[in-house]
Amino acid sequence: MQTREVKFEYSESFANEMDADDLLKNFHGKFFIPKQPNGQDCIYLTGNSLGLQPKNVRGYIEQELKDWETLGVEGHVHAKNPWLPYHEMLTGQMANVVGAKPIETVVMNSLTTNLHLLMVSFYRPTRERYKIVIEKGAFPSDQYAVESQLQFHGYGSEPPASAGGFFGAGHKNSPADAGGSDRKQPADEYSNSLIELAPRDRETTLRTEDILETIQREGDSVALILLGGVNYYTGQAFDMKAITEAGHKAGAVVGFDLAHAAGNIELRLHDWNVDFAAWCSYKYLNAGPGGIAGAFIHEHHANNFDLPRFAGWWGHDKETRFQMGPKFRPIPGAEGWQLSNPPILQLAALRASLEIFEEAGMSVLREKSLKLTGYLEYLLSEIRDERISVITPSNPPERGCQLSIRVRAADKSLFEAISSRGVIADWREPDVIRVAPVPLYNSFSDVFHFAEILKACLIL
Repeated sequence: MQTREVKFEYSESFANEMDADDLLKNFHGKFFIPKQPNGQDCIYLTGNSLGLQPKNVRGYIEQELKDWETLGVEGHVHAKNPWLPYHEMLTGQMANVVGAKPIETVVMNSLTTNLHLLMVSFYRPTRERYKIVIEKGAFPSDQYAVESQLQFHGYGSEPPASAGGFFGAGHKNSPADAGGSDRKQPADEYSNSLIELAPRDRETTLRTEDILETIQREGDSVALILLGGVNYYTGQAFDMKAITEAGHKAGAVVGFDLAHAAGNIELRLHDWNVDFAAWCSYKYLNAGPGGIAGAFIHEHHANNFDLPRFAGWWGHDKETRFQMGPKFRPIPGAEGWQLSNPPILQLAALRASLEIFEEAGMSVLREKSLKLTGYLEYLLSEIRDERISVITPSNPPERGCQLSIRVRAADKSLFEAISSRGVIADWREPDVIRVAPVPLYNSFSDVFHFAEILKACLIL
């Protein structure tokens, strides 16, 4: 995204001027801000872990509680917002957030559950093509999920004697059969089946050219590429379009974990031709702790009912679902991967936040985000402390809201000192403070005051 060049200044008055000109300045008032013991607002910079509560969420949930109280089971059809089709009210808004078509989008389950369900369909290894490409520094749940899938299929240090495979429409080298192996390997033997992308020596983030070169070099043996859209630790945003193109050219299926990308950066999942993706909603999407997650399956796969999948009744054809027939007939598109009827109270919480996103618009949010992180990066450089470095890419398109600040020779006492002064951020061992100024509710003044607090704590 191109944004207007701003000449930053290290002053509170400049931060106040930026806030006065902010198109989203009134959105701060749509959220509850945690308080310090003295009653003042905290500087909340950890929306990358848990988004703040929208003030409208209580009304959304209380409506469903009222309908449950007064209608009981009849709420499924007679509630103000009938529960049977409730999840459909979120589909269009969620599709807009991730750059998808409604048929490609569904709100369901939790993130890792969705990743497993999608890998059932899209990781279909063969003897020749069985490897999975991930980040070496991926979020642990992704590591566990991928390794358990490899173990389930019998892939350890050597490929199994027999396996089947599936590659979606448009991929070359698509095997005709599908299946697995009876041979199991110990869970820690993945040297020949798991390709972990690591930064170059003395670098902290991955280079796009290195990712693409690895895909090209290993392509004939790669069944699945599964990366995070934005790395949780470094805050690096990957070039998903280029990675998807390279993966498809190599004959692999391409999926993304968008936990730190959905609601953070502008996504174009349909246009990029991504095969599948999954994300949580409790970070940038502000759906509350453990909020219901989302999934994307490209339109190319919408009517491929031969895809293997774990089925449940909520993914069954809506017209005949309640006939309770013995044969599963999946709904076309992403809804066909649903298992159970969704939790209405969680849907209500997410719906409250998505309506705020719809009002703000992802392009406007992204523009402010670029300015916020740019200003924070500038302020950190002006502190002029040689112990400080930002391990998040300095190139704006390669990052989202988060900056990961490394403080050499620091320990958690620095983080605790910052926290005692009203900053809610995140510490990652051994020496990284993750801060995420979220454009919906953070201000330029928040960023300035954080920099002042960090500067003061560095000289203690």
